[in-house]
Amino acid sequence: MLLRAALTSFRRGETLAAEPVLATFDVSLKHLTAYNAVCGFGLRDALPLTYPHVLGFPLQMKLMTGSGFPFPLPGLVHVANRITQSRPLALCEPLEITVSARDLRPHPQGTQVDVVTSVSGVWEGVSTYLRRTGSGSSSGEELRRPIGSAVWRVPADIGRRYAAVSGDRNPIHLYPLSAKLFGFKRTIAHGMWTKARCLAALEGRLPEAVTVDVRFKKPLLIPGRVEFSAAETDGWEFAVWGKGPHLLGSAHDLTP
Repeated sequence: MLLRAALTSFRRGETLAAEPVLATFDVSLKHLTAYNAVCGFGLRDALPLTYPHVLGFPLQMKLMTGSGFPFPLPGLVHVANRITQSRPLALCEPLEITVSARDLRPHPQGTQVDVVTSVSGVWEGVSTYLRRTGSGSSSGEELRRPIGSAVWRVPADIGRRYAAVSGDRNPIHLYPLSAKLFGFKRTIAHGMWTKARCLAALEGRLPEAVTVDVRFKKPLLIPGRVEFSAAETDGWEFAVWGKGPHLLGSAHDLTP
Protein backbone atom coordinates (compact mmCIF):
# COMPACT_ATOMS: atom_id res chain seq x y z
CA MET A 1 0.00 0.00 0.00
CA LEU A 2 2.73 2.45 1.00
CA LEU A 3 4.86 1.70 -2.10
CA ARG A 4 1.86 2.14 -4.41
CA ALA A 5 0.99 5.41 -2.72
CA ALA A 6 4.59 6.62 -2.97
CA LEU A 7 4.77 5.94 -6.69
CA THR A 8 1.57 7.91 -7.35
CA SER A 9 2.17 10.91 -5.08
CA PHE A 10 4.82 13.08 -6.78
CA ARG A 11 3.10 16.43 -6.67
CA ARG A 12 2.04 19.06 -4.20
CA GLY A 13 1.87 22.68 -3.39
CA GLU A 14 2.85 24.71 -0.37
CA THR A 15 -0.46 24.89 1.49
CA LEU A 16 -2.17 22.43 3.82
CA ALA A 17 -5.76 21.70 2.80
CA ALA A 18 -6.14 18.02 3.66
CA GLU A 19 -9.58 17.06 4.93
CA PRO A 20 -9.72 14.77 8.00
CA VAL A 21 -10.47 11.12 7.38
CA LEU A 22 -12.20 8.83 9.86
CA ALA A 23 -13.36 5.27 10.41
CA THR A 24 -14.45 2.90 13.17
CA PHE A 25 -12.35 -0.17 14.00
CA ASP A 26 -12.84 -3.29 16.07
CA VAL A 27 -9.63 -4.79 17.39
CA SER A 28 -8.70 -8.19 15.98
CA LEU A 29 -7.21 -10.39 18.67
CA LYS A 30 -5.21 -12.24 16.01
CA HIS A 31 -3.70 -9.02 14.68
CA LEU A 32 -3.03 -7.65 18.15
CA THR A 33 -1.28 -10.88 19.15
CA ALA A 34 0.93 -10.69 16.07
CA TYR A 35 1.76 -7.03 16.76
CA ASN A 36 2.63 -7.77 20.38
CA ALA A 37 4.94 -10.61 19.34
CA VAL A 38 6.87 -8.38 16.90
CA CYS A 39 7.21 -5.49 19.37
CA GLY A 40 7.69 -7.40 22.63
CA PHE A 41 4.44 -6.59 24.44
CA GLY A 42 2.54 -9.06 26.59
CA LEU A 43 -1.12 -9.73 25.84
CA ARG A 44 -3.37 -7.73 28.19
CA ASP A 45 -6.91 -6.39 28.23
CA ALA A 46 -5.56 -2.88 27.58
CA LEU A 47 -4.06 -2.07 24.19
CA PRO A 48 -0.33 -1.30 23.98
CA LEU A 49 0.24 2.44 23.87
CA THR A 50 1.56 2.36 20.29
CA TYR A 51 -1.03 -0.01 18.85
CA PRO A 52 -3.65 2.61 17.83
CA HIS A 53 -0.99 4.13 15.57
CA VAL A 54 -0.98 1.04 13.34
CA LEU A 55 -4.79 0.86 13.36
CA GLY A 56 -4.85 4.42 12.06
CA PHE A 57 -2.09 3.85 9.50
CA PRO A 58 -4.43 3.23 6.51
CA LEU A 59 -6.19 6.51 7.29
CA GLN A 60 -2.85 8.27 7.61
CA MET A 61 -1.88 7.04 4.14
CA LYS A 62 -5.25 8.09 2.71
CA LEU A 63 -4.79 11.59 4.07
CA MET A 64 -1.13 11.91 3.05
CA THR A 65 -1.75 10.76 -0.53
CA GLY A 66 -4.78 13.01 -0.97
CA SER A 67 -4.76 16.22 -2.96
CA GLY A 68 -4.81 18.49 0.09
CA PHE A 69 -1.57 17.21 1.61
CA PRO A 70 1.37 19.46 0.64
CA PHE A 71 4.16 16.87 0.19
CA PRO A 72 4.76 13.67 -1.75
CA LEU A 73 5.53 10.63 0.38
CA PRO A 74 8.99 9.96 -1.14
CA GLY A 75 11.53 11.97 0.81
CA LEU A 76 9.38 12.59 3.89
CA VAL A 77 11.26 11.85 7.12
CA HIS A 78 9.44 10.85 10.31
CA VAL A 79 11.38 12.88 12.87
CA ALA A 80 9.22 12.72 16.02
CA ASN A 81 6.17 11.11 17.55
CA ARG A 82 4.16 12.04 20.62
CA ILE A 83 1.43 9.83 22.09
CA THR A 84 -0.94 11.07 24.79
CA GLN A 85 -3.63 8.94 26.39
CA SER A 86 -5.97 9.88 29.23
CA ARG A 87 -6.87 6.25 29.92
CA PRO A 88 -5.98 2.86 28.45
CA LEU A 89 -8.04 1.63 25.51
CA ALA A 90 -9.64 -1.76 26.05
CA LEU A 91 -9.32 -4.70 23.70
CA CYS A 92 -13.09 -5.08 23.44
CA GLU A 93 -14.13 -1.48 22.73
CA PRO A 94 -14.85 -0.18 19.20
CA LEU A 95 -12.46 2.62 18.29
CA GLU A 96 -13.41 5.79 16.44
CA ILE A 97 -10.29 7.00 14.65
CA THR A 98 -9.82 10.37 12.97
CA VAL A 99 -6.67 11.45 11.15
CA SER A 100 -5.93 15.07 10.30
CA ALA A 101 -2.95 17.27 9.43
CA ARG A 102 -1.95 20.55 11.03
CA ASP A 103 0.80 23.06 11.70
CA LEU A 104 2.67 23.36 8.40
CA ARG A 105 5.78 25.25 9.48
CA PRO A 106 9.32 26.10 8.40
CA HIS A 107 12.35 24.16 9.62
CA PRO A 108 16.06 24.95 9.12
CA GLN A 109 16.25 21.97 6.76
CA GLY A 110 12.92 22.43 5.00
CA THR A 111 9.31 22.23 6.15
CA GLN A 112 7.54 20.22 8.85
CA VAL A 113 3.95 19.09 9.25
CA ASP A 114 2.08 17.11 11.93
CA VAL A 115 -0.19 14.18 11.12
CA VAL A 116 -2.56 13.69 14.05
CA THR A 117 -4.37 10.45 14.85
CA SER A 118 -7.16 10.76 17.43
CA VAL A 119 -8.90 7.72 18.92
CA SER A 120 -12.21 7.83 20.80
CA GLY A 121 -11.36 11.11 22.50
CA VAL A 122 -8.84 9.49 24.86
CA TRP A 123 -5.75 8.77 22.71
CA GLU A 124 -3.81 11.05 20.39
CA GLY A 125 -0.71 10.40 18.33
CA VAL A 126 1.17 13.25 16.64
CA SER A 127 3.70 12.23 14.01
CA THR A 128 5.97 15.03 12.81
CA TYR A 129 7.31 14.75 9.27
CA LEU A 130 10.11 16.76 7.69
CA ARG A 131 10.33 17.53 3.99
CA ARG A 132 13.98 18.42 3.38
CA THR A 133 14.39 21.17 0.82
CA GLY A 134 17.55 22.86 2.07
CA SER A 135 20.91 22.17 3.65
CA GLY A 136 20.36 24.01 6.92
CA SER A 137 21.99 22.60 10.02
CA SER A 138 20.25 20.66 12.76
CA SER A 139 19.96 21.93 16.31
CA GLY A 140 23.62 21.19 17.04
CA GLU A 141 22.75 19.92 20.52
CA GLU A 142 25.41 17.94 22.33
CA LEU A 143 24.11 14.54 23.37
CA ARG A 144 25.71 12.45 26.09
CA ARG A 145 25.47 8.71 25.70
CA PRO A 146 23.50 7.24 28.63
CA ILE A 147 24.56 4.11 30.48
CA GLY A 148 22.89 1.19 28.75
CA SER A 149 20.61 -1.08 30.75
CA ALA A 150 20.11 -3.73 28.05
CA VAL A 151 21.66 -4.82 24.76
CA TRP A 152 19.29 -5.53 21.89
CA ARG A 153 20.28 -7.48 18.81
CA VAL A 154 17.90 -6.30 16.11
CA PRO A 155 17.41 -9.01 13.46
CA ALA A 156 17.61 -8.42 9.73
CA ASP A 157 13.95 -9.34 9.19
CA ILE A 158 12.43 -7.01 11.77
CA GLY A 159 11.48 -4.51 9.05
CA ARG A 160 9.54 -7.12 7.10
CA ARG A 161 7.93 -8.51 10.26
CA TYR A 162 6.83 -5.07 11.46
CA ALA A 163 5.63 -4.18 7.95
CA ALA A 164 3.38 -7.25 8.01
CA VAL A 165 1.58 -6.10 11.18
CA SER A 166 1.68 -2.33 10.62
CA GLY A 167 1.00 -2.03 6.90
CA ASP A 168 4.03 0.27 6.55
CA ARG A 169 5.83 -1.39 3.61
CA ASN A 170 8.21 1.43 2.79
CA PRO A 171 11.00 -0.21 0.71
CA ILE A 172 13.72 1.16 3.02
CA HIS A 173 12.50 -1.25 5.72
CA LEU A 174 12.17 -4.43 3.66
CA TYR A 175 15.30 -5.54 1.80
CA PRO A 176 18.91 -4.32 1.50
CA LEU A 177 18.61 -3.78 -2.26
CA SER A 178 15.44 -1.68 -2.01
CA ALA A 179 16.96 0.30 0.86
CA LYS A 180 20.07 1.02 -1.22
CA LEU A 181 17.89 2.41 -4.00
CA PHE A 182 16.83 5.10 -1.51
CA GLY A 183 20.36 5.89 -0.34
CA PHE A 184 20.78 3.62 2.71
CA LYS A 185 23.65 1.20 3.20
CA ARG A 186 21.20 -1.52 4.19
CA THR A 187 17.69 -1.98 5.56
CA ILE A 188 16.60 0.27 8.44
CA ALA A 189 14.15 -0.44 11.27
CA HIS A 190 10.86 1.44 11.47
CA GLY A 191 10.96 4.31 13.95
CA MET A 192 7.59 3.27 15.38
CA TRP A 193 8.84 -0.27 15.91
CA THR A 194 11.77 1.16 17.88
CA LYS A 195 9.40 3.27 19.99
CA ALA A 196 7.11 0.29 20.59
CA ARG A 197 10.08 -1.88 21.58
CA CYS A 198 11.10 0.74 24.16
CA LEU A 199 7.60 0.91 25.64
CA ALA A 200 7.42 -2.88 25.76
CA ALA A 201 10.61 -2.79 27.85
CA LEU A 202 8.86 -0.35 30.21
CA GLU A 203 5.57 -2.25 30.25
CA GLY A 204 3.88 -2.14 33.64
CA ARG A 205 5.96 0.81 34.83
CA LEU A 206 4.29 3.68 32.98
CA PRO A 207 1.18 5.43 34.32
CA GLU A 208 -2.15 4.79 32.63
CA ALA A 209 -2.60 8.48 31.79
CA VAL A 210 0.63 9.40 30.09
CA THR A 211 2.42 11.35 27.38
CA VAL A 212 5.33 9.68 25.60
CA ASP A 213 7.52 11.83 23.35
CA VAL A 214 10.26 10.49 21.11
CA ARG A 215 12.64 11.97 18.59
CA PHE A 216 14.01 9.76 15.85
CA LYS A 217 17.67 10.51 15.28
CA LYS A 218 20.05 8.32 13.25
CA PRO A 219 18.52 5.48 11.18
CA LEU A 220 18.84 2.09 12.88
CA LEU A 221 20.54 -0.13 10.27
CA ILE A 222 19.60 -3.80 10.53
CA PRO A 223 20.77 -6.28 11.47
CA GLY A 224 22.28 -4.32 14.31
CA ARG A 225 23.30 -4.21 17.94
CA VAL A 226 22.04 -1.33 20.09
CA GLU A 227 21.85 -0.37 23.75
CA PHE A 228 18.61 0.53 25.46
CA SER A 229 18.72 2.78 28.50
CA ALA A 230 15.95 3.92 30.84
CA ALA A 231 16.06 6.08 33.95
CA GLU A 232 13.22 7.08 36.25
CA THR A 233 13.45 10.78 37.05
CA ASP A 234 10.43 13.09 36.93
CA GLY A 235 8.81 10.44 34.76
CA TRP A 236 11.03 8.32 32.53
CA GLU A 237 13.87 9.14 30.16
CA PHE A 238 14.88 6.45 27.69
CA ALA A 239 17.07 6.06 24.63
CA VAL A 240 18.36 3.67 22.00
CA TRP A 241 22.00 4.07 20.95
CA GLY A 242 24.33 2.37 18.50
CA LYS A 243 27.31 4.33 17.19
CA GLY A 244 25.10 7.34 17.87
CA PRO A 245 21.56 8.03 19.08
CA HIS A 246 18.72 6.34 17.22
CA LEU A 247 15.87 7.37 19.52
CA LEU A 248 15.54 9.74 22.47
CA GLY A 249 12.36 9.60 24.52
CA SER A 250 10.53 10.65 27.65
CA ALA A 251 7.32 9.65 29.42
CA HIS A 252 5.36 11.79 31.85
CA ASP A 253 2.33 11.19 34.04
CA LEU A 254 -0.74 13.24 33.10
CA THR A 255 -2.50 12.92 36.42
CA PRO A 256 -2.38 15.99 38.74
